[in-house]
Amino acid sequence: MPKFSAIVRSLSLAIASLLLVVACSQQPNANAPQSQPLVSATNNWVGYSGHHVAVGKNFFKDEKLNVQDLFFQSNTEQITSFLAGKVDLAWLTSGDAIQILAKDPTVKIIYLVDYSNGADGILGRDITSPQDAKGKTVGREDILFQKILLEAYLQKAGLTEKDVTIKNLAAADAAAAFGAKRVDMAVSYEPYLTKAAKQGAGEVVFSTKGTNLIADVVIAREPLIQSRKTDLQAYFRAVDKAVQLLNANDPEAFKISGAKLGVSGDEVKEQLQGAKLFDLKGNQTVAFNKADPNSLIGNLELTAKAAYDFKIVPQPLKVESLYDDSIVKSMS
Repeated sequence: MPKFSAIVRSLSLAIASLLLVVACSQQPNANAPQSQPLVSATNNWVGYSGHHVAVGKNFFKDEKLNVQDLFFQSNTEQITSFLAGKVDLAWLTSGDAIQILAKDPTVKIIYLVDYSNGADGILGRDITSPQDAKGKTVGREDILFQKILLEAYLQKAGLTEKDVTIKNLAAADAAAAFGAKRVDMAVSYEPYLTKAAKQGAGEVVFSTKGTNLIADVVIAREPLIQSRKTDLQAYFRAVDKAVQLLNANDPEAFKISGAKLGVSGDEVKEQLQGAKLFDLKGNQTVAFNKADPNSLIGNLELTAKAAYDFKIVPQPLKVESLYDDSIVKSMS
């Protein structure tokens, strides 16, 4: 009997130990993200540094968010992935957003990331005026914001895209083609613009400096906006922390973004001089405020008109249908 009792006692201890291990393994980690993954996608535009810094500084994890970070080399690839339902949040130009919305009307702009202020432009070789562009070969991606930028330049001389030869090339490839002198002109943006101008013995003949031509935004679908309001609030709190560091010229923030973009921190700092980054306060007071001359609304009116003119959308769009400011307005 004592031998049997010892066996029972040993077995009981083993079961208790097993239960303790299982119980401990099921205890939540206080530092682990508790939400379902949010798939957030960016591309190689320096204005999206807020996202890169939030990832690198673990600001999303601090907010208990599980953010899956996707990085694309071109806007076209990113748009395709979003339309395929592989992305929850996409950082894109307002022109890209409208192209997507034309195919999926549940998509809304929910955050203003930045205005380009010289970091987007057109490279030219032996181009002294817009009139010189006639008959030239131009590398540009077949997306709305690049069409708008090129149109704004050509129309100064009464020209249209019919007066030039277009090669459909993503920003990086267009800049590389210009640097190798395979095209006469190229529509691109930093971090490619300045380097390609030097390599291709040319210059930036037109840029977004002092204009409101190109805005960058974050988009999401309505079901996500409605079902994950708390997560989206946490997401933009993390982004806001990152933007605050960038706007304060924090060297570590520049270095983190540079590592993602393949450039130095000093280059990120220099390139961001060509972009106006918006923080959460700017989104709440300026971005969706029709009364503010610097609001996103004016850009959307221009972009929506261009989308119709370029036959990207079958009928004129109502600007009010393009955005949803409920997330930023609900945050304190």
